[in-house]
Amino acid sequence: MKYVIGVDLGTSAVKILLVDQNGEVTKEVSKDYPLIQEKTGYSEQKPEDWVNQTVSGIADLLSNFSGDRTDIEGISFSGQMHGLVLLDENQEPLRNAILWNDTRTTKECQEIYEQVGEERLLQLTKNPALEGFTLPKILWVKKNEPALFEKATTFVLPKDYVRLKLTGKLHMDYSDAAGTLLLDVSKKEWSTDICEIFELPATFCPPLVGSHEEVGTVLPDVAENMGLTAKTRVFAGGADNACGAIGSGILEEGKTLASIGTSGVVLSYESSDDKDFQGTVHYFNHGAPDSFYTMGVTLAAGFSLSWFKEVFAKNESFTELLAELDTVPPGANGLLFTPYLVGERTPHVDSTIRGSFIGMDSSHERKDFVRAVLEGITFSLNDSVKIFREHGKTIDTVVSIGGGAKNETWLQMQADIFDAKIVKLSSEQGPGMGAAMLAAFGCGWFDSLQECADTFLKVDKEFTPIAENVEQYKELFELYQNVYTQTKELNKNLVKFRK
Repeated sequence: MKYVIGVDLGTSAVKILLVDQNGEVTKEVSKDYPLIQEKTGYSEQKPEDWVNQTVSGIADLLSNFSGDRTDIEGISFSGQMHGLVLLDENQEPLRNAILWNDTRTTKECQEIYEQVGEERLLQLTKNPALEGFTLPKILWVKKNEPALFEKATTFVLPKDYVRLKLTGKLHMDYSDAAGTLLLDVSKKEWSTDICEIFELPATFCPPLVGSHEEVGTVLPDVAENMGLTAKTRVFAGGADNACGAIGSGILEEGKTLASIGTSGVVLSYESSDDKDFQGTVHYFNHGAPDSFYTMGVTLAAGFSLSWFKEVFAKNESFTELLAELDTVPPGANGLLFTPYLVGERTPHVDSTIRGSFIGMDSSHERKDFVRAVLEGITFSLNDSVKIFREHGKTIDTVVSIGGGAKNETWLQMQADIFDAKIVKLSSEQGPGMGAAMLAAFGCGWFDSLQECADTFLKVDKEFTPIAENVEQYKELFELYQNVYTQTKELNKNLVKFRK
């Protein structure tokens, strides 16, 4: 039996999977590392921690491996997007990495709009200038740490740094590069216009490769530390959302992913770069060859449910909290919830909007509030589905992963609100599985990623829309959308009272 390794470098931990030729996860290991938050809005990590924990994790993964080490043919990566790792002439980090959830760069985002122009930026990068992206971080270091920045010769993103230390080879794949605001997404090349505007030399941006492309083999000393051979092939890998899409089979038109973690993502496959979403959703290069994906984000998806549990059911499990969910009818007996607990991303990009319960009366019980919270989260995700459909996309099948896939009543709710078939996979490994699939495809096990998905991914259950519920939710969704416009000014005025 042959094997591949999928490495998913997350924000809090690296998760590593050993996957065989049938797509079975034979072992998995997770290793965490600390977050550094020196000031409000700052979020950093030490790149060395990623490398050390990845090497240690793979060593643990293979500690009791009974096969021949040559049976492990390839390794690939998924990684947290946008994080800036500045490298010196020796390809060593000059400072801590600045992560995707760091928000210090508001001024730099404004500077990008002023110097590039909003329309030109969207034309080139297909994305707005947001604090989380990489270019604003580069400009912040350039402005605030000029002596250090002078020593910078190039930059990489988190998983690229780990791969560099494993192979000695410097690359960045298209799906991760798409989140930097430096890539011409349509042309799949670094934007010379943007580099010139901000006086970044062409050599500052690393060589670009496809996610499935082989970029080297594991360095002998590193291989020995991990229990691999120096012939183990290494493939570029992709951004976490791109790999999550691959690991969920989002590889053809009509296929969409709804991922409900702390935040929520609705991600849809795009076969071309010619749709104009005018920055309302993210538009990135996919990890699958010659394709793209669009993505809307709900900032407080699963977090809304966690918040409700913490405040109103602290000593109960989620199973207990959701136990009576199916006894409440669609519409939660006239109660609406908007999940804007930390502001919102899609479709409003509003940091001051806050959540609401609308329609409360004395007849409502806790179970009504629970149903309203889940419906509100799903309505927020449906904002992204609506944008996709308004731009001509067909969305007929949605693969649901994360917290939203753990409760069958919630899965049926998604089918009814999205008006689409909801698919629950039997084994859900997301980005780590996507990384493993890129390695399997790169090793030549399959002729395409779709063929790999057909073997590796298996459907557990499907949920189809109930016509009566679909009609009721259409009406409720219109009311839900009105809550934002009716409470926007109220929330702005309430800011001064927040402690």
